[in-house]
Amino acid sequence: MSKLADKTVAVIGGGPAGLFAAERLRASGLKVNLYEAKGSPGRKFLIAGKGGLNLTHSDPRPLFDSRYRERQSEIASWLDGFDADALRRWAAGLGVETYVGSSGRVFPVDRKAAPLLRGWVRRLKEQGVRFHVQHRWLGWSEDGSLRMATADGEISVHADATVLAVGGGSWPELGSDGSWMPVLQQRGVDTAPLQPANCGFDIDWSAHFRDRHAGAPLKPVIAHWTNLQGQAQSLQGECVVSQYGIEGSLIYALAADLRETLNRDGAVTLELDLVPGRDEARLLADLGRARKGRSFGEHLRRAAGLDAAKAGLLFEVLGKDAGNDLAAVARTLKRLPLSLLRPRPMAETISTAGGVRLEALDDGLMLKAQPGVFCAGEMLDWEAPTGGYLLTACYASGQRAAEGVERWIL
Repeated sequence: MSKLADKTVAVIGGGPAGLFAAERLRASGLKVNLYEAKGSPGRKFLIAGKGGLNLTHSDPRPLFDSRYRERQSEIASWLDGFDADALRRWAAGLGVETYVGSSGRVFPVDRKAAPLLRGWVRRLKEQGVRFHVQHRWLGWSEDGSLRMATADGEISVHADATVLAVGGGSWPELGSDGSWMPVLQQRGVDTAPLQPANCGFDIDWSAHFRDRHAGAPLKPVIAHWTNLQGQAQSLQGECVVSQYGIEGSLIYALAADLRETLNRDGAVTLELDLVPGRDEARLLADLGRARKGRSFGEHLRRAAGLDAAKAGLLFEVLGKDAGNDLAAVARTLKRLPLSLLRPRPMAETISTAGGVRLEALDDGLMLKAQPGVFCAGEMLDWEAPTGGYLLTACYASGQRAAEGVERWIL
């Protein structure tokens, strides 16, 4: 412990991964300075919690691990050290009790992020973590010190070890702008390009459909798509028509497959079942009932239970004379094709894929090309859908990096 007490660690980034790494490092006796580019830590954490802070998920393992796709084996090893149950116990230690919602997602009882963050930062300060806001990391000086841009000009910071937790490339106004990528690349760190994740997609809507239905929810629907291995997939959920295309929790869950198919093939089609409770034969029978003078749009509402947005989608695909071919209508309602053009820009997405490849790190998340420098959080090359999986892995990586620092210093 005495050896650790003589050492100082710089943690760069005040999001969940950085804060949690700082907490664990301070608990081991190390001196910890946390540097945040913005005026206060946890800004993205606060925004993410505006609609209700989704802290983690109640999925059992290994199902939980599978949400991390190609990186599930690596992240499973992080979760062995700090998993969803541990995260809930940690929150309880801050006086924040949690509950499992109907979707399996885990929320604070008050659903708010601000009380948890305030209590967390206050406790870290009481424990001796020193916070330095409006300090933007620029890289390294020739002598190995950290370069920091501050309101009073550039300064140098010396540390015995560094934890980088500088985020990905989403919501740059909150601090995650990806500006660190070239700094690490120049040091020989292997990175994957940052890409949108948990994102909506552009669709070339007609002006009529966009003006009438942008903002309308589509629920429930079943999405059908083909994954990268050519296997047919389906998932029920909810999404939203937007001015530019389609978004929402169901779309975010499929975003990685859709994005990568677009990258590979230049095109991707998503099919929606707009009436999950009825098969095609029943739909055709329902639609065959007498209209009794009603418009076809009103007939769709009465006979098939379609709201205005779903009916509008049908007309968007089949045209205004859709009612002339009821078999085509029934078939389309069960498999309505949407041609996705591109993911939305990274700046407006919930998270990003890409970053420091895990192969560039050792088991303690230390950069092989930069000994003494550790990485954690969304800046690493992994992704997961919304639902608490993102936050859980950020915490778990913060712990893994802190453990790596302790071993390296000792």
